[in-house]
Amino acid sequence: MNRPLSDVTVIELTHIIAGPFTSLLLADLGADVIKIEHPEHADVFRDDSNDSSSWFNYVNRNKRGITLDLKDDEGREAFEKLASEADVVVENFGPGAVERLGIDYDSLKTLNPELIYCSIKGFSEGPYEDQPALDPVAEALSGLMSTTGYPDMPPARCGTSVADMAASMYGALAVVGAIRQRDQTGEGQHITSPMFEAMVGLNGGNITYSDAFGKPRAKYHGGGQGQWAPYGVFQSEDDEWVFVGPSSEGHWVSLCEAMDVPELAEKAQFKTRADRRQNRDALDETLQTVFDEYSKDEIVERLQAEGVPCAPINDTLEVSQDPHLEAIGGLGEVTAAQGDRRTVRVPKSPVRSTAYEPLEPTDPPLQGEDTEAVLESMGYTEETIEALRERGAI
Repeated sequence: MNRPLSDVTVIELTHIIAGPFTSLLLADLGADVIKIEHPEHADVFRDDSNDSSSWFNYVNRNKRGITLDLKDDEGREAFEKLASEADVVVENFGPGAVERLGIDYDSLKTLNPELIYCSIKGFSEGPYEDQPALDPVAEALSGLMSTTGYPDMPPARCGTSVADMAASMYGALAVVGAIRQRDQTGEGQHITSPMFEAMVGLNGGNITYSDAFGKPRAKYHGGGQGQWAPYGVFQSEDDEWVFVGPSSEGHWVSLCEAMDVPELAEKAQFKTRADRRQNRDALDETLQTVFDEYSKDEIVERLQAEGVPCAPINDTLEVSQDPHLEAIGGLGEVTAAQGDRRTVRVPKSPVRSTAYEPLEPTDPPLQGEDTEAVLESMGYTEETIEALRERGAI
């Protein structure tokens, strides 16, 4: 109730992560999202594998689901009727697919001039536009992989589908902006949010550095960063990992005091930030010998007590049981859409507002779960719906 997009209807023609996450962000702002899948060939992440189904359950919460065969004349007619009354269409089909189906923006805007049409793609129009795009492709091309990992190891992919989700975030933001613009002009628009260019945007500081100084940005030493030292991941006495990142001279002195080695702050090779950067390897080796004497919890407690930025390296199971998330209600429960339909916890929107409460997660839809209800709301009779089902259009 009283959410920013509570009067907005979004039609989703997407699969896997990038498209579904776009409309999930809109759903979290109150939009009514209707996910359309083929009657036989559903979202490829709607399966029983642990990885795919977990992503499906997360990015498809808070949506309704219907089935339509867009290659069937009557199925496409039903879609066009739905699109003619909708506010937004989100799609992430391959290059040329929506044009072949006749559901591209130019076709639909004749039915609904106010329609906002958001395409999540691999690339903008240009030399790369027809190349197949996956999250790692965008990470590789954008330079992100080249800066990720340790210097003596191969380039590494980020641990989540960051390129998919970056394109989603840019796309959802542009949709909200387009709704605002439509309020002023009465006209819709076609938005394209590409994975590659989204990753270039997220990696923009490194790209700007390279252009300014004529050299590539080096890897960030695993969990580290080139500007500050010490700044990275250290191992504890109990074989756990902790990120430690003093980002000021005061933090550095406080770290030394917290770990009972105040003399380190006065050593000539570590006294200033420039000194510590120049002697980074020696500094990291020295600090590692200090941290070898303490457990993970002891390191974190000591440093946090002195206000030094640090954090334990949580695994994802630990995050699912995180006390802060428990306290703020950051996770919600849904019934899985696949397999034994177990109850699983999923992250809720991280955004908080004084104007509305965060939306509680609803179950990801079963395939075609809401087909009848949506078609009936469009004026289809029971007999017409049954006829569509018999011909395989729904």
